[in-house]
Amino acid sequence: MSDKACGSCSTASDCQSRSKEQEKDRKLAHSLSRIKHKVVVLSGKGGVGKSSVAANVAAELSLSGCRVGLVDVDVHGPSIPRLFGLEDSRPVTRDQKLVPAMWNGQLLVMSLGFLLQSKEDSVIWRGPVKMGLIRQFLEDVDWGDLDYLIVDCPPGTGDEPLSVVQLLGHEAHALIVTSPQDVAVDDVRRSVNFCRHTGNQVLGIVENMSGFVCPRCGEEAHIFSSGGGQKLAQEMQVPFLGGIPLDPDMVKAADEGMPFIARQAESPALSALQKILEPIKQLQGQKDFFQDQLSNLQASPPNTPDSVRPQNGAVKIAIPLAQGRLCQHFGHCELFALFSVNTEDKTILHQEQLTPPPHEPGVLPNWLAEKEAGLVIAGGMGSRAQDLLREKGIRIITGAPEGTAEEIVKSWLDGNLVTGQNACDH
Repeated sequence: MSDKACGSCSTASDCQSRSKEQEKDRKLAHSLSRIKHKVVVLSGKGGVGKSSVAANVAAELSLSGCRVGLVDVDVHGPSIPRLFGLEDSRPVTRDQKLVPAMWNGQLLVMSLGFLLQSKEDSVIWRGPVKMGLIRQFLEDVDWGDLDYLIVDCPPGTGDEPLSVVQLLGHEAHALIVTSPQDVAVDDVRRSVNFCRHTGNQVLGIVENMSGFVCPRCGEEAHIFSSGGGQKLAQEMQVPFLGGIPLDPDMVKAADEGMPFIARQAESPALSALQKILEPIKQLQGQKDFFQDQLSNLQASPPNTPDSVRPQNGAVKIAIPLAQGRLCQHFGHCELFALFSVNTEDKTILHQEQLTPPPHEPGVLPNWLAEKEAGLVIAGGMGSRAQDLLREKGIRIITGAPEGTAEEIVKSWLDGNLVTGQNACDH
């Protein structure tokens, strides 16, 4: 079709808008593909020292030789610049991208605090504007190749953390910070459930302000109670990474703009921080999901025709359908589209539509495991179904947009699948 004909089309503006969105999605996917590991620091409660934990985690990873990015998405209270002594930094533009501030040569930092004219400026923004800024920090900042991206989120489970995990995807891990008292633990429990709804793995819970060790006599006092974080971890069945005691030197370091962990002064707080970092550092040695899935498939080849037998990079994707399009509720589907795909050359090897068994508790996860599904992409799915699928080693993506199964699979293969909120709330 000629440009003139396209320009006269009544839907030309819609096509152009869609093309721009697709280009933005490609840019985001490219930026994220250069980041090996993504860790989101969350807390359902404010004032628990979450930013301090995020800053020290990022600093220690960079001091150990890793290339690290730290994003401060706390729009209304950006404190990361102060914690690193970077309040006077102003990002510049290079090749149409923002260049983040640099700390110690290995740690790149980006925060709204760098863009404000004055430290006293208040930011009065609604959700869509905040979401746009977060996307810009991930898409339009020159991060380059990173071993880790650490994201410091504001407290709660609202626009900012939801935007972050939707943009980063299900491979992002969560580090959840609480303080010991019950009023904090009650709110932080919601952060764990938030991660379960979004499908992001929780690395563990950190209890900050966990007692005070007197520097003179060595006696420990529990100013804010004790044990709340560990009890919550046991209740929610997630790892407990330890407690960080109160330390006046940590407060002093923050005020002076130097991460506490960089001082290398022996103390109970320093030992606790180093222990918390262990599971994050272990991510460097883990295989990614597709390599694990490939190993499993090659070890026990599924009983399928030769034409769809898994090859290098092969995975099976299951899509629940209703009236030929993605079903927004996993348990209400009429059919399942099952695709064998090659993740290396991004091709669909085989596809078929199957009638699922009766929708009774536990039946669909067992059936999908029998069909050798490695990934389920759905609009919505209850937490119990997600748990059962994970027990079978099946990965889950929820919040997928309505469309045909083939459109969804191709978007996923190209790295352009944009997900929204889980359409199921139970």
